[in-house]
Amino acid sequence: MWQNLQDNGLIIRGATSNPPPVFDYTAYLDTLSAHGHNFIRLWRWETTQWTDKFTGEVKHATPHPWALHDGKFDLTRFNEAYFQRLRQRVQAAGARGIYVSIMLFEGWEIQFSDGWAHHPFHSPNNVNGIEADASNDGIAIEYNTLQDTPMGKRVLALQEAYVRKVIQTVNDLDNVLYEIANEATVASTAWQYHMIRYVKQTESTLPKQHPVGMTFQYRGGSNQTLEDSPADWISPNPGNAKERYRDNPCHNCSRKVVLNDTDHLWGHTGGDNIWVWRTFTRGLNALLMEEMLPSPTWQDSARTAMGQIRRYGDRVNLAAMKPEPSLSATGYCLANRGREYLVFQSDKGEFTVDLKDAQGRFLAEWLDLNANRTVHAKPTNGGAVRTFTTPFPGPAVLYLRKE
Repeated sequence: MWQNLQDNGLIIRGATSNPPPVFDYTAYLDTLSAHGHNFIRLWRWETTQWTDKFTGEVKHATPHPWALHDGKFDLTRFNEAYFQRLRQRVQAAGARGIYVSIMLFEGWEIQFSDGWAHHPFHSPNNVNGIEADASNDGIAIEYNTLQDTPMGKRVLALQEAYVRKVIQTVNDLDNVLYEIANEATVASTAWQYHMIRYVKQTESTLPKQHPVGMTFQYRGGSNQTLEDSPADWISPNPGNAKERYRDNPCHNCSRKVVLNDTDHLWGHTGGDNIWVWRTFTRGLNALLMEEMLPSPTWQDSARTAMGQIRRYGDRVNLAAMKPEPSLSATGYCLANRGREYLVFQSDKGEFTVDLKDAQGRFLAEWLDLNANRTVHAKPTNGGAVRTFTTPFPGPAVLYLRKE
């Protein structure tokens, strides 16, 4: 959600005032809680002003991490109100059982908007003589790269000081993850790897250490770059013929925790309840890019399905379960062999579950995804391949638990 840290008018028609409309963060958390969601990306905008590509309107964003001096940023002084807001919002989310991925940098607007003219690291906008656009072309790809020049080293030192301040602000909180940059340029690889290691190094001497993630580089990025990174978690793009993170998510393509995010798979036009359950039963984490706008059916079903996987994630011994596609004819199964099974069927019909190595009697229930209701079923015995038939039209989940 693009307004959940800094107030801005993105997507909202007519929201061109400066300061921009105030975002109702409490109502936002209410909506997430009502759907049973437990993860957000806390979105950061780096420029104070840009032209909205969707509406053609000039948008503004506030607050920002640095203090102002005579209308310009002093990059050596922090704006404490920004960091107080950051901490308060992470704490408020934590009180609802919601994890927060803190976005440290934002790469899309630097590449694809006119925002650099209003960026704090553009020399007319700061009192420190800092200019991160080494090529002076108004795109400032260099801002998210390592530059072995005196100016490049000054820029990196200021970026690291900001990252340190973020870490110091939230280190004691449990519900924190870090994302280095949203959709930074493909030239940012070495810089992102450096920042991942910098976060880990900084936290190594502090009470708590939090997962650090790298998300897909746009445009032209590679999932292999994410795999090769020192990140703990990644968000890939749709991937190759094996990965297929949109329609048939691979369960063993990554050694890292995968946050399968519609933002990097489709943008604004994909993700439904079938995709959510395919993602979950392949051992991945489903993220929906939430706009908080009236939605087509597919987005409503994705919202509901993410609450469903949250409920089952709380019920089962999830840490002991792993994706076992070969155990079910559907190809979508999470299993703690001999104890618990979650099997996804994308449409009404018959399918088998291999319980040959599971002895004893198993309680059974169905989840009707579209109606969001559970239906109890007759218990079944292990020790053989068993056949099940969905008792209602549409996608279904079978939950088996040893009695």
